[in-house]
Amino acid sequence: MEILIFYFLVAVGIIILPKYSRYRGSKYKIASGNSFFKTVFDKGNYGEFLTFSYLEKLGKQNKLMTNIYLPKADGSTTEVDLIMLSETGIYVFESKNYSGWIFGDEKNKNWTQSLQNKQKNKFYNPIWQNKGHISALKDTLGINKEDFYKSYIIFSERCTLKKITVTSPNVKVIKRNSLLRTIKNDIDKSPKIMTVEEVNNLYSKLQKYILADEIVKKAHIDNIKAKKY
Repeated sequence: MEILIFYFLVAVGIIILPKYSRYRGSKYKIASGNSFFKTVFDKGNYGEFLTFSYLEKLGKQNKLMTNIYLPKADGSTTEVDLIMLSETGIYVFESKNYSGWIFGDEKNKNWTQSLQNKQKNKFYNPIWQNKGHISALKDTLGINKEDFYKSYIIFSERCTLKKITVTSPNVKVIKRNSLLRTIKNDIDKSPKIMTVEEVNNLYSKLQKYILADEIVKKAHIDNIKAKKY
């Protein structure tokens, strides 16, 4: 019995320690307020954390924010997974930590996740979802220029983007393991449209919408549930 416990602890250590080391080396905790266990044992949070940690590698000149609760015209809120403010634009990320085969078209309301057991799950078009986030950002920041915003839909490495159709120029649907390469290329090809001071001002303006309290989070979840029925 003791040997089994020993091997169990070793296995846990092998799995957990690398994740803990990566978490400790990231500023995700400060940005999100999420503890290690709340990050690692929540699939959605963990996907956001992995995306955040990749984006950190781009350098301190970019301002990263996560879990931003922006007000909407109807009085409710919309939650943006990740925002990166850069001299080349405002990069808005929707994280989908899904496995399986993914099928989707920018023009269709719902996309499909197909799993190995032949189960198929419909989910709301993440491009449309992120478009809603960008709309709220435009209202909040007072910047309505389309070329300022770049929409990134980030799927897990565990999935296969089987058939994805995207037509908008500033929208990208990619897997997380190609994020750095794709966004570096995007930044290199994009002209600077903001100064460092303007980036910092936008960052300061959005500060009050991060680290939302439980009341705001609950109201947001309740509103989502109400729309489903």
